[in-house]
Amino acid sequence: MKKLKAGIIGCGGIAKQKHMPSIKKTNLADMVSFCDIIKERAAEAAKEYGASGAKIYTDYKELLKDPSIDMVYVLTPNKSHSSITIDALEADKHVMCEKPMAKTSTEARAMIEAGKRTGKLLTIAYQNRFKPEAMYIKKCAERGDFGDIYFAKAHALRRRAVPTWGVFLNEEEQGGGPLIDIGTHALDLTLWFMDKYKPKSVMGNVYHKLNANGNCGNAFGEWNPKEFTVEDSAFGFITMQDGSTIVLESSWALNTLNFGEAKATICGTKGGADMWDGVRINGDDFGKLYEKKPALGAAGVDFFAGDEKEHSLLEQLCFMEAITKGTPLKVLPEQACVVTEILEAIYESAKTGKLITF
Repeated sequence: MKKLKAGIIGCGGIAKQKHMPSIKKTNLADMVSFCDIIKERAAEAAKEYGASGAKIYTDYKELLKDPSIDMVYVLTPNKSHSSITIDALEADKHVMCEKPMAKTSTEARAMIEAGKRTGKLLTIAYQNRFKPEAMYIKKCAERGDFGDIYFAKAHALRRRAVPTWGVFLNEEEQGGGPLIDIGTHALDLTLWFMDKYKPKSVMGNVYHKLNANGNCGNAFGEWNPKEFTVEDSAFGFITMQDGSTIVLESSWALNTLNFGEAKATICGTKGGADMWDGVRINGDDFGKLYEKKPALGAAGVDFFAGDEKEHSLLEQLCFMEAITKGTPLKVLPEQACVVTEILEAIYESAKTGKLITF
């Protein structure tokens, strides 16, 4: 089968740590073009991951002029997700855009419209859906094991792990801090498990309580308090149209011992589940409460972890097979747009002190 040709727009941390290594592992695509506002960064990426003769750009619009490119990865700061994605779709490219979909719901909806208008595929990089824990819970939910899921918590808590590189602390570029950075993953998982995408109202609070403490045991080293303009923690209370409730908690810095990210707790009429220790399923049978913990990897065999592919690789395979075989995307842009709408409402509620309704 002829390999797909991919263009990479944004060659920073998420490109180097996740996308480019995973694309290479698929052996289904060649990375033929690399774009970054820092030319040396694009050149470095091309040298390590590029196909023979890979091109380097500092202007993404020049990259999009190449008719041989089948798909584009938008791996830039949040501010430019929408504009670059729309330009790429209109240049006849399929697009995988990093999370969150966009800074605002207006931008996200414009991306969806561009996808419909051009007929090209658009997906958002919520790779945690491809983790074994998440896929197991989703299968249980689809089978009806939990009944109607009416209460859930979306967990994205770091005790001290403020990203100190790039533009993570810049509100203009990113749109916010931990809520839009990691809270987005937890909310996406929770909505996906519940299969509910119609929010009714949102209340939220954001906090700037630990920003001023530059030296407080941060996993990524000290931050500059003057540059830390986004929130250090944020919390939301979400009511869905059917009356279901979601509590969203997110932090980069919080005085807590109960921390973990990209996790969800769900409670339904027949049972529940959480992701705090692998997967834990709970419910009642014959008048007795039960808890079960499925073994999601190979057990009792040295040096063998089973045949599960890593989740970032599965994410790439899903996208590429949707392009080449017409198989379904796991992450639909319409779903990702709802995540953006809710995050935007939490920020707006925190700013105004009001309940935001949809």
